[in-house]
Amino acid sequence: MSMTPNSHWLDAAQQLSQQGQSYVLVTLLGVRGSAPRDSGTKMVVSDSATFDTIGGGHLEHKATQIAQQLIRDGQSGQKIEHFPLSAKLGQCCGGSTSVLFETFINTNINVMMFGAGHVGHAIAPMLAGLPVNLHWVDERSDLFPAHRARNTHHIVSEVPSDEVASMPPNSYYIILTHNHQRDFDITSAILKRGDAKYIGLIGSDTKWKRFKQRFSHRGFTDEQIASITCPVGLSDVPGKLPMEVAVSIVGQVINLYQQELAPVPHKQGVQWDELKQMLDGKIETEQLENK
Repeated sequence: MSMTPNSHWLDAAQQLSQQGQSYVLVTLLGVRGSAPRDSGTKMVVSDSATFDTIGGGHLEHKATQIAQQLIRDGQSGQKIEHFPLSAKLGQCCGGSTSVLFETFINTNINVMMFGAGHVGHAIAPMLAGLPVNLHWVDERSDLFPAHRARNTHHIVSEVPSDEVASMPPNSYYIILTHNHQRDFDITSAILKRGDAKYIGLIGSDTKWKRFKQRFSHRGFTDEQIASITCPVGLSDVPGKLPMEVAVSIVGQVINLYQQELAPVPHKQGVQWDELKQMLDGKIETEQLENK
C-alpha cells in the first residue's frame, strides 16, 4: 500500500518504520476551548511529508516545522509545545492546545540487495543479525525463502532499478543479479540519486573495466564511478564459494557502518508527573490571563 497525505497515521508510522525512515508522531493534548480537533488527534511527519491531520491551518504548519526540525536534530525523544491558537498562530478558534512530539529516529542501516541467487541467500541470514533494514529485491518471487527475518523485506519487481527511488538517503546497495545489463541499470539509478553511502557491485575485473567505460559514455563523472566498489567485498577475505563471498561483502558493510556510528546520548522521555505538571501549569496561567 502506497502512502498519501490522507493515509491513517498508524499505517504511515508502520510503513515508515519498515522503510527505515525517521518520523515524528504528533498528538494534540489538553485541548481547551475551541480548537480544530479533539484531544488525542494524531498525525505523522517524516522529513518530507505529512500523513493524516491535526486540523490543518497554522497549527499544523507550525507543528510540521517543529517535527521536521526534530528529525534533522537526529535524536529520539519527546517534547511538549503549548499553542494559544488565537494569538500565537493567527487562528480564530480562540482555544489552546498542548502538542506532544514523539520523535522516532531510525538508527538502523538501510541496505537494498539486488539478486536472490546463492550469494544473496548467504548474505541475508548474516544481515538478519545486524542493526540493518534489508530490502531484498528480485523479479523472481519463487527464489525468496519461505520465511524471512523481522528486519528483511522481500520486494518482487519486474524492473528492479525502479526500486532504488524508494530508499532513504545514505543507504547501502549490494548488486548481485544474474544479468549484466540489469546490474548496469540498477547501478546507474543509484548514481543518479547521488546519495548512497555504499555501492557494492559483484563482478570480475574484466566486467568492471567494461562497466567503467559504459558509465563514462553515459556522462557519469570519474568521482561518481569511483564511488562504486567492484569487485565487491574485502580483498583480504579470499574465496569464491557463495558463503566466502558473502562473508567478504558483509564484512565490508560492517567495517564501513562501524566507522560512521557514533554513541547516541541517552535521553529521558516525558514522564507522566512532568506532563501533568506542565499541563496544569498552562491551564492555571490561562485562567489567570482570562480574569
